[in-house]
Amino acid sequence: MSAADRVYRNDLFVRAARGEKTERTPVWLMRQAGRTDPNYLALRQQAGLPLEELFRHAQLAAEISLLPRRLGIDAIIFFQDILTPLSPMGAHFVFAPGPVLPRRIETAAQVEALELYDVAAHMGFVGETLARVRQLLDGEMPVLGFAGAPLTLAVFVLEGKSFGDSAATALSFIRQHPQTTHRLLDKLCEMTIAYLKYQAAAGVAAVQLFESAAFLLTPELYRDFALPYQQRIFAALKGVVPTIQFAREWQDLGDLDAAGADIVSLPSGISIAAARAQLGEERVLQGNLDNKLLAEGSVQEIAAAALECVRSGQQRGHIFNLNHGLLRHTPYDNILHLVQTVGAARL
Repeated sequence: MSAADRVYRNDLFVRAARGEKTERTPVWLMRQAGRTDPNYLALRQQAGLPLEELFRHAQLAAEISLLPRRLGIDAIIFFQDILTPLSPMGAHFVFAPGPVLPRRIETAAQVEALELYDVAAHMGFVGETLARVRQLLDGEMPVLGFAGAPLTLAVFVLEGKSFGDSAATALSFIRQHPQTTHRLLDKLCEMTIAYLKYQAAAGVAAVQLFESAAFLLTPELYRDFALPYQQRIFAALKGVVPTIQFAREWQDLGDLDAAGADIVSLPSGISIAAARAQLGEERVLQGNLDNKLLAEGSVQEIAAAALECVRSGQQRGHIFNLNHGLLRHTPYDNILHLVQTVGAARL
């Protein structure tokens, strides 16, 4: 059964993803399963596992994936990390507490040594997690899959760790060794296509590609090293599963649209109305409340911004989300208030 043929008791997300009018705006939040949830923190402490092992524990990962149900969200994104599928290639990140690669990639020989692999054989815990989540939901709502975009994964392996507001080592490598970088990106792209197709076969209703390093790039770097690989991935998934393009705080709508995804996830600086004015009134969009506002704003400010976003989306081909993932210091009550506000909003 294809993603388009599945039936859900709550089908707001899938109808919005098709561009349809919905009686209310569906909502899910990037990083909704994880670090801002007190129940997750308690479960993780009880499990006593390193984070990289928790991602591989299908039973616990499924349980964590489902924790946001109590918020009232309209889609579940399964609990996992974008770095996990790098491990079978030979780049195994550990979390101490942030992701660290014991030996970062810094030579062409290391790039050549990265191995492509059979996803089903090496990432079976992902399929098991998705199967458990879907079984427990029993058709209640859709499950979403995801992967890191090749450029973002490349930045991680070239830095050898998580990046904050800069990735000087990775960007220097990309500029100095463009051919080796493209070889790395080719491998990461091939792996990502296989990984997302595996998730589609496991029953996800849509997949999101995370270009989380986009905000670090110049327009030239983005168009040379990020966009072409996004395009290859979305072209390979066309007709397989609905796709969402996410490029963190990338402000060029032309680039976002050119990736070829079915749904464009907007940065905070572009309103839904402005995006449709440029991309067309029928363009399906996701977003785009500022995650910093959600973490640090007042209840009144959050509600006002959320309602404006809903009004701009017109409850037609619009999926409510943030401009990026939930920040660690976001009060859980703010998240609950946001979801309730969006859920109650009617035009």
